[in-house]
Amino acid sequence: MAKVIQFPRDPSTGFGLKKAGKKTASEKREQLGQLTLFPSRDAKVISLPKDGSFFEQALDLDEKGSKDAKRAYLLAVEQGDNVADAYCNLGTLSFNEENIKEALDYLTLALKENPRHLEAHFNLANLYFEKGNFELAKLHYESAISIEPDFTDSYYNLGLVLISNREYEQAIKVLLQYRMAVTTDSEVDTLIQNLKRMKES
Repeated sequence: MAKVIQFPRDPSTGFGLKKAGKKTASEKREQLGQLTLFPSRDAKVISLPKDGSFFEQALDLDEKGSKDAKRAYLLAVEQGDNVADAYCNLGTLSFNEENIKEALDYLTLALKENPRHLEAHFNLANLYFEKGNFELAKLHYESAISIEPDFTDSYYNLGLVLISNREYEQAIKVLLQYRMAVTTDSEVDTLIQNLKRMKES
């Protein structure tokens, strides 16, 4: 008789999408690589918003729940300001509007702009997992882990994908990595024990 493994009812992490936030000056330089000293001939002069960058204004509107956030992120993209982050957050807004196709398109554009964008990989993984595409979910969680090994949500969610994929031994390894990173999580402890019992029987 098949054994049923219960997912935790109230997981400490979850599958909500993660927004890209403000970057420090050093993070921005790292993303951009070496600065171009001579602008291209088709460069255009723009005036910055009064309170920071276009992206920061869009993020502020987003955090306030403003309907203008989407338009502001699109302006940030148009102005070349934190383009990958703006696309990622547009994906999150589209997801919240239940427009999954548009969310996937924006998150894919974020990765086209920056193939190592942590939040875009994590959000795509969550969307694919929700849609039952475990292979793509697994791929994007693994990418998120390779980019930021200390981002524990990726381990937890990858563990659940592996369980759904019936890759129990690998799921135990990943969940143990998650468990070592967090102080306490009795539901994950129970899940790991259930997986170990299944493997032994």
